[in-house]
Amino acid sequence: MQNVNLTDILARIEALNTIGISLSAERDMHRLLERILTGAKEITRAEGGTLYIADAHARLTFEIVRNDRLKIAMGGTTGQPPPFEPIPLHDAAQQPNLNNVCAYAALKNETINITDVYNAPGFDFSGTYAFDRKTGYRSQSFLTIPMRDHQNELIGVLQLLNARDADGDIMAFGKQEQGLAESLASQAAVALTNHRLIDELKNLLETFIQVIADAIDEKSPYTGGHCRRVPELAMLFAEALNAEDKGPLAKCKLNEQDLYELKIAALLHDCGKITTPVHVVDKATKLETIFDRIELIKLRYEIVRRDIEIAALRAQLDATANAQVDAELAVQLKELTTEIEFINKANVGGEFMRDEDVTKVEKIAHRQWRTLTGETAPILSADEAYNLSIRKGTLTAKERECINNHIVMTLKMLERLPFPRHLRNVPEIAGGHHERMDGKGYPRGLTRDQMSIQARLMGIVDIFEALTAADRPYKPPMGLNQALTILGKMKLENHVDPDLFDVFINQEVYLPYAKKYLQPHQIDITDVSTLPGYNRLI
Repeated sequence: MQNVNLTDILARIEALNTIGISLSAERDMHRLLERILTGAKEITRAEGGTLYIADAHARLTFEIVRNDRLKIAMGGTTGQPPPFEPIPLHDAAQQPNLNNVCAYAALKNETINITDVYNAPGFDFSGTYAFDRKTGYRSQSFLTIPMRDHQNELIGVLQLLNARDADGDIMAFGKQEQGLAESLASQAAVALTNHRLIDELKNLLETFIQVIADAIDEKSPYTGGHCRRVPELAMLFAEALNAEDKGPLAKCKLNEQDLYELKIAALLHDCGKITTPVHVVDKATKLETIFDRIELIKLRYEIVRRDIEIAALRAQLDATANAQVDAELAVQLKELTTEIEFINKANVGGEFMRDEDVTKVEKIAHRQWRTLTGETAPILSADEAYNLSIRKGTLTAKERECINNHIVMTLKMLERLPFPRHLRNVPEIAGGHHERMDGKGYPRGLTRDQMSIQARLMGIVDIFEALTAADRPYKPPMGLNQALTILGKMKLENHVDPDLFDVFINQEVYLPYAKKYLQPHQIDITDVSTLPGYNRLI
């Protein structure tokens, strides 16, 4: 008999070790909680049990409930949460709830081993009695074990019901069962603590990243949604890529870790903009710095206009040819009006500025005006003339370099962070969205083969969001047809990844995004087969 018991004990210890190993390896919280209770039932041969978790309101919540005889399975992977109210550790007067056995074990940090709940003075088992009357069940032995972390903070309570002997008869939980269950509860506390710490660190990292992204968006009212929209579109694109079953990328699937890296990288892809001056990021016109200098130039023209009119009036007083003076005045005033209208138009910026327009800016710059001190000066300063001569957009070469430097700063910032192994590719993904497939991008001039699929995906996402965004000061938002046409040309120019472009179009990644973020008139795409670079995947 002793040999049989020894064999049984060794088998249970072996089971305990196996369960402990599985607890340390489990990453899913629902399966972890479920494994704790089912493991405890296994090594103690308990018929049922409940796992409670302490919440932030000093209550024990029902997380997992099992009863083999009644075939009850709630919580965990079942998808059916236990419908029971949490057990408060204190009453309304903040007195300890010592009548409830679970609360008592948690508050006193003691294991409670009850042979028969119908003979357990000091504890309120009225709920158990009612349950037995309703189901015809007979609750008998209870083993209730508190679980605490390394700082002695309550994690939860493990409660087991009706231990069974080798013949299946109900018995009390013996010293062996209690010891094994307490050992498992201790291992479970460590596993839960580790899981909770990992979740808290993960939440801290994600929240911090979101704060940085929000700070970048808040820095500029014109790009306020960029760091929010890009991650959302990136994840839509990734889901579509995983769903694609045709073409060269049919077997390219992003696993859970790849998707999480992409999400974090998308949130951080513009973190370097925190170093970019606001007046450059928000430069809506060529003459804008902290304010739009066009108003200064208009003021100078008004002074020139005034001086011309005064000179004309004086000429009229001293001459008989008033008609000729009036004519000359009209010509001069018309010339001023034409010049200021041209400057106004040039200041707005655009896709292209002609050589003759640049020459005209240089000519206008030589017009003189009288300053408040009585001195004469060019109507346009050298810097103003230089800004008005910008060929494309509103940024000078130096300002564009400043803008482009944000990606250099992004890489510098991210490469300094000690990312865990599962996020080690974040800098490469976040820092690659301005690279080109032909190696002509920046900051590193990488080619397609040197970039991850996520980084190439980010390039398309960033461009599409920028083209269709309605919150840019330097351009109106593009419709889908124009934006996708530009992307198609970029595919043909080897700017964006051709295979990813095909997935973007064929899976209609742009459509749910457009319905959520674009204005109705922007959703104007009718026939994608007419797009440059269109390739129907077969």
